[in-house]
Parts: sequence; C-alpha cells; structure tokens
Amino acid sequence: MNQPTPAIVTQDAVRRLPRAALLLFCLAYVVPGFIGREPWKNADVTAFGYMFEMARGASSWFAPVLVGQPPEFDALLPYWLGAWAIQAAPAWIPADFAARIPFILLLALTLLSTWYGVYALARSPRAQPVPFAFGGEASPPDYARAMADGGLLALIATLGLAQFTHETTPSLAQIAFTALAFQGMAALPRRLVTAGASLMAGLVGLSLSGAPVMAVLFVAGGLAIELADSSPDDELRGHSRGTCVAVLAGSLAATIALATWLGLWQWRISADWLARDWGPLGRLLLWFTWPAWPLALWTLWRWRRQLAARHVALPLWFVVVAVGTSVAAPSSDRSLLLALPALATLAAFALPTFSRSVGALIDWFTLLFFSGCAIVIWVIWISLQTGVPAKPAANVARLAPGFEPSFSIWAFAAALLATIAWAWLVRWRTGRHRTVIWKSLVLPAGGAALCWLLLMTLWIPVLDYARSYGPVVRGVSRLMERPGCVETFGLSRGQLAAFRFHGGMDLRVAARAPACPWLLAAADVQPAMPVALDMRAWQLVSSVRRPADANDNVLLFRRATRP
Repeated sequence: MNQPTPAIVTQDAVRRLPRAALLLFCLAYVVPGFIGREPWKNADVTAFGYMFEMARGASSWFAPVLVGQPPEFDALLPYWLGAWAIQAAPAWIPADFAARIPFILLLALTLLSTWYGVYALARSPRAQPVPFAFGGEASPPDYARAMADGGLLALIATLGLAQFTHETTPSLAQIAFTALAFQGMAALPRRLVTAGASLMAGLVGLSLSGAPVMAVLFVAGGLAIELADSSPDDELRGHSRGTCVAVLAGSLAATIALATWLGLWQWRISADWLARDWGPLGRLLLWFTWPAWPLALWTLWRWRRQLAARHVALPLWFVVVAVGTSVAAPSSDRSLLLALPALATLAAFALPTFSRSVGALIDWFTLLFFSGCAIVIWVIWISLQTGVPAKPAANVARLAPGFEPSFSIWAFAAALLATIAWAWLVRWRTGRHRTVIWKSLVLPAGGAALCWLLLMTLWIPVLDYARSYGPVVRGVSRLMERPGCVETFGLSRGQLAAFRFHGGMDLRVAARAPACPWLLAAADVQPAMPVALDMRAWQLVSSVRRPADANDNVLLFRRATRP
C-alpha cells in the first residue's frame, strides 16, 4: 500500500521558469572558463597533451602516450573527442580551444540530462503531490517541469561543479555520461526507446571514459530498484516492469562485455583507505556538495516512508556509489563529482516540503555569502587596475610575481552585466510575487553562476598567469637559441604537454648518452640525475621558476660535450 506523499503543491506553485531566461542562465554558466585562457595545470593540460599527440599522429588512439608515458586514467573517449575536434577545427582556431569544444557540449549535456532525469522521476506515481478534495493541486506535467527547474538550479548552485566541469579532462566526460545514464534509467518506464538509447549511450560513454566499474554498479542498482518498485502500472508509467527489467539487464550485460573486450577493468581502490585521514574527506564532502547535501538529507527525512520508491531510491543509489568510490579511491574530489546530478535530484524533492521560514533562511544566507564573494572579487580587480586599495594588489604581486595587470572591455562588460543581473535577481526574490517551489534555489544558483563568471572574466588574466605553464615555457624558450630536440628527465605529464604544445619542442626521454643539445629536468629530481645520466655531458644554463609556485622549478641544461 502506498504511503502518503509529503508534497503539498498547488497549481499556482508550479509555474515554470521562462525558457529564454533559463537558457541564457545556463549559457552564462557553461561558457566562461572555457574561453580566454591557456590549459591549466595539472589535469587540464595533461589531458590536452594526449589529445594533441593523438591529433598530430604521434600517439596510438587505443594506447595514448605522451613522451612514452601512458595517461594516469585509462580513458579513451575523452581523448578521442578532443583529438577529433583538433583535427576538424580550421587552422585559425587554436588547438587548445578546439579541444574544449566537445567538452562545452558535455557540460551542456550534464545540465540537460539532469533536467530530464528530475522531470522523469517527478512524473513517477509515488512522487505526485497530495490530491486536494476540491481540486487545485498541481498537474503532473507542470509539477514535473517545476521540479526539473529546481533540480537544474540545485546542480548549478553546487560549489564543486564549477572548476572540474570546465576542464578538458575525463572527469567532465564521466559526469556527463553519468547524468545521461541516470536520465535514461529515470525515464525508462515512460520512454522505453529514447530512454534505453540514453541509458546505453551513457553506460558506454562512462566505460570508455575510465569508469566501467561505476557504470556496472549504477545499472545493477537501477535493475534492483526496478525489481523492487511497487508503484502501480498506471498511465504515468507507460511500460511494463518486465520490459524495463529486460532493458536494464541487457544494458548491464552489454556494459560488462564491452569493458571486458576492450580490457577496461582497472582496480583503483586504495588498499589503505580505512587508515586514511577522514578530516579532509569530511571537509571535502561538506563544501564540495554544498548546498545540495542538506537539501538531500531533508528529502530523505521527509520522504522516509518512500525510500524504496524510484524517485528517491534511484538518485540515492547513484549518490551512494559515487560517495563510496570517493572514500576508497585516491582522487576523492573527481570521484565525488559523479554524485552531483543525483544529489541535485534529491535536493529538488525537498522543495515541495519546505516551510516559508526555511526558504527565507536559505535566501538570506545565500544573499550574504555570494554578495560578499562578489564584492571581494570586484575589490581585488579594482586594486589591480588602480592600485587602490593597495593591499590586495600587493598580495597578488607576492603570490604571482611578474604579473602585469591588463584591462579587457569585453570582460568588464560581461562582469558588470552579471552583477546588474544579480542585483535584479535579489530585488525580484525579495519582492512580492507568487510562490513557486523552485524559488528557494534561484539565489544559490544565481550566486554561484555570478561568482564563477566574475572569476572567469575579471580574474582570468591573473589566474591564467598563475595556473598555466605558459610563462615557464616562454622563459625556457628565450634561453634557447633554437628550441628543437630536447631531452627530459623527471618532468610531470603536465609539464611535458606544455613544453610540447607551447614550445613546439621535440621531447625525448633522457638517456645516459646525450642525443639532443638541450636537457630539461624537474628541480626536485636533481639529486637523482647523476645516477641515471652522465652529468659531465651537461652544463646548467638556468633554473626557470613557475611564477606562482617556487617548488615547481625547471632546470635547463646545455650539452657541454659531443656524445
């Protein structure tokens, strides 16, 4: 027997966000961070390095290498996408920006799939609001659209989403295909063909992006939830449970077969994860998933009588798998990224259960937090441009020595328009208007998008200077007469990618007998160099420092004698 639903929603409370405003809002969040910068250390430039090597024919497409080193993550599809984009782009488009184009689309796919996933689950029979005795309750389609709008806003508001989803790395591909698979499972009872195609595409993409085990766990949990679901087969469901079970079982078998055929199975669980320091992980969970996690906990409490229902159990399973992987895997933050679409879905189902006081608390906290962050960003930018106040500019000069501020009218105009839009949004939210269930997430999502856009416009010059290897490569190139054949020793994958792309150098692994006129080595491996190399053949030219990190120096040697 079905338990009563905690959602009490009127038709007046399910007005949808204007589509044009929602699309512009998503565009303002997606595009900044992909344009106007060089590849950043470490994962961003490293992944681009493999794409660049594959595009220029210097690496195998099924076994990518960068100066003899395989990638850290056993992913294929993300590198293929970037390499294909580089090859297809016209010559006037820089290779690093061309490689970002498919990843812009992957971020858009993440947002779109999350919206449709929430919509599908909100149409589930047990997710419907309480019917009123004399009518006036929200209609199922309008209720689902309003909930989907809230879920999308919750995802954008999540603090951990911004940086990793604006990099050309397998992490962005993984969250995009996770969201696509989630949307497919959510919509399967109502849209068998299209949802099945989305599910299969998401699982294949996730497997080829380096996470086949998570793909198998996701679909296995979805299969178990479908088998245990006790909702009636009414018009809101559309297809029989047996058909959905068959599609899920077939997808599971196909995913296992694909991963086995391509040899994608990799065990990345840390053997000593039980002995790890839990403090940093706890802090990561708190800030990375804010503000979705408290809303998700509220959902689990208010919907506690329906934890086995699809609209609660399915996103909860995705969150459990991703959080469990982040606990046991070395890269906790990038594993936790995959929980965000499902966590935003759980957060959305808290919205129809909120009291007025809870909504007001969220609004005031968000207003103070993001307004304060925006003011700090503007004050530091003004200090860099004018020298007033002096202390912020002095702090930047200390952290990024050698940086010269620049002014861009386009960046300034975009930041100013975003700030004006934030002021209008605050005025609208604090004014008198009809109650809608997604209103409590307008300010969190708007504030997150505002601060991200301000960072990626006003601060992009200093961030690019501090986080790119470009200054180091240019400093080394100035010391060389003709950069060409260069041996390397102890350089990271990111450094190798930067010297290959920015410097156009022919990099080779250093041998005991010199084969090139130049040698580049990481400063921290200098004590080990005499063991592996004949240092009598090399003369130190200079130590080139990365401006923002004194521990990231590169040593340049010139060949002193002929081999």
